[in-house]
Amino acid sequence: MDWSAFSLSIQLAFGTLLVLLPMGLLVGRWLARTQFKGRAWLEAAILLPLVLPPTVMGYYLLVVVGGGSPVGQWLQNTWGVSLAFNFSGLLLASVLFNIPFMFQPIQRAFESIPNNLNEAAQVSGLSRWAIFTTVELPLAWPGIVSAMVLTFVHTLGEFGVVLMIGGSIPGETRTLAISIYDSVQSFDLQAAHQMSLALLIFSLVAVATSLLLSGRRMRTVKRAV
Repeated sequence: MDWSAFSLSIQLAFGTLLVLLPMGLLVGRWLARTQFKGRAWLEAAILLPLVLPPTVMGYYLLVVVGGGSPVGQWLQNTWGVSLAFNFSGLLLASVLFNIPFMFQPIQRAFESIPNNLNEAAQVSGLSRWAIFTTVELPLAWPGIVSAMVLTFVHTLGEFGVVLMIGGSIPGETRTLAISIYDSVQSFDLQAAHQMSLALLIFSLVAVATSLLLSGRRMRTVKRAV
């Protein structure tokens, strides 16, 4: 087991989750409650990483933030930051590639909340923040949990975009998925099997736990309603 790669993958998954969750709550709720021209194009852009090859996104990220690009040179000269082939670049790539896995379940969860509940809460004198925290969040919780788990697990297994933007630098950009690939390339099949099995079990347990928690929470909310 490549524990350095495993640790790096966990850090990347948690970092991606921390960045995307507040954005997902904000954008997901806004899309669920707002109608406007161009909405279809915005939703298409959000869903694009689902159909776009990871290597394509990784390539364009390198073009935009690489050391030879204007943005990359500005970041390097102004802030001393380089986003190519380091953890910061991995985090940026992971956040962009996981947007649909966070945004879509949350949006659908808020869309499933009946409007009459919000109207009743407003009539009762609750503020918007109180409605959001005491009415909408509990009802949307199963979708939020699903979004968090999908994002976390997908980050652990992501390969293409991570390899393109970060390469395979031990302790810096070599995630578990890349370590599995490197092990296969070097014919260390036992190590590849151990890491693949660990990732499989971890993903299965995470998804099953989210389903159990979501189902229990939904039953509790239904009894309360």
